[in-house]
Amino acid sequence: MRAVLLISHGSRYQKTVDEIAILSNALKERKAADIVEFAFLELAAPSIPEGIDICAEKGATEILILLNFLNAGRHVDVDIPDIIEESQKKHPGVSIRISKPVGQHDRIVDLFLDIIKSS
Repeated sequence: MRAVLLISHGSRYQKTVDEIAILSNALKERKAADIVEFAFLELAAPSIPEGIDICAEKGATEILILLNFLNAGRHVDVDIPDIIEESQKKHPGVSIRISKPVGQHDRIVDLFLDIIKSS
């Protein structure tokens, strides 16, 4: 069973947390995967390890970590892979992969052009 775990940096600002929950729910409604959850690197709950645990408890055999980060950086290149590696030890029967950051997607320029045109 496939899961998508949408992860963001995290914030103490509740509006930010709410926006991620709304985005996660939109992915659920659009049937992005059998299981869709969200988690945060820091400052908000659930944490990434907790999110992975939730997906595994719901029966996930594979989890795509969907990075809601614009670009590469220490969190994307080091911190998150380290967290995933530790969680992988806890769930050896679950395949866990990490997406590229949003800013590396082929259609990011089109998205920015759309924002420019509509602003």
